Amino acid sequence: MYLLSDYDYELPEGQIAQVPYQDRSESRLLHINRREGLLNHYRFFDLKNLLVPGDLLVVNNTRVIPARLLGKKESGGRVEVLIIDYAAGVKSLERTGFFQCDCLIKASKSPRAGAILYLGEGIKAEVIQVKQYICQVRFFGGPDFIAALKISGQIPLPPYIKRNEAGDLTLDNQTYQTVYAEAEGAVAAPTAGLHFTKPLITELETKGVQFAHITLHVGYGTFVPVRVDDIREHQIHSEYYSVSSEAADKINQAKQAGRRVIAVGTTSVRTLEYLSDEKGCVSPGAGSCDLFIYPGYTFKCVDAMVTNFHLPKSTLLMLVSAFYCRDKMIQAYETAIAQDYRFFSYGDAMLIE
Repeated sequence: MYLLSDYDYELPEGQIAQVPYQDRSESRLLHINRREGLLNHYRFFDLKNLLVPGDLLVVNNTRVIPARLLGKKESGGRVEVLIIDYAAGVKSLERTGFFQCDCLIKASKSPRAGAILYLGEGIKAEVIQVKQYICQVRFFGGPDFIAALKISGQIPLPPYIKRNEAGDLTLDNQTYQTVYAEAEGAVAAPTAGLHFTKPLITELETKGVQFAHITLHVGYGTFVPVRVDDIREHQIHSEYYSVSSEAADKINQAKQAGRRVIAVGTTSVRTLEYLSDEKGCVSPGAGSCDLFIYPGYTFKCVDAMVTNFHLPKSTLLMLVSAFYCRDKMIQAYETAIAQDYRFFSYGDAMLIE
């Protein structure tokens, strides 16, 4: 269960969702009952019938920023910059007056330290340091840079979602955000939350299902492939999290009362487990989460989870395989493929309980 090849599966390309459902809550929902080993097929809006009063849904309210910038090097060559640590840039801006953070740069020839870049509408930047494939970039303009980023930047869609022209991203600016997205800083959406609509949330709350909002800014690490044969040797990237006292109180009260804590998305799972004590209670605060969950991990806080279908050989597939044994999870994926479920960010969902 520690070999990378244990988490591989074959997916027909046609089942990689390129657009979301017009009504998000109409996406399909594969229900996994771990106790009985049963699989059932629903629509996402059926969640209101599968959850019970007192259940606590913990959602990640991070908001995807327009982190992709197109432009030119001083030499004239085309360049694409992806901001991968927005939170660090904001801290740098507050401390130094410059928005400076780690970025990925795509160009015909990788720029060196000292290279000047011209991006979007009047954004100037300098490459400060290059370390392996990550560049430290300083953006000029002080506080005005963030406003310029919102004008010139693009939502950075995952590489498996194909768009022909930048203009095609207009719709994605809305659809690649959860309806409760609030805290800016992610470079990828917490995709399990994309299925929720405001009417569905209202129906759940009316039934007595509670919500707690936490933040984990999804970073580039989501897309970094595992390159080691033994998954235990993989180093996961850290991501900024924030959990308020109010959210922590809701989570702890649910645990103490014996009510279910249901994490919406692997980002919520990782944050809750990172902050949990042995009794499953969490402490409020902010920091960096680098918890890598794979089979053999003992869950302390999360009782059930809502999640999407994840890429082969990904750390996210390893996480859900830790929650439900690897062999049975791979079998569930094979069932979903046979039943023509849609996969990945804009795809269908699972409820594992």
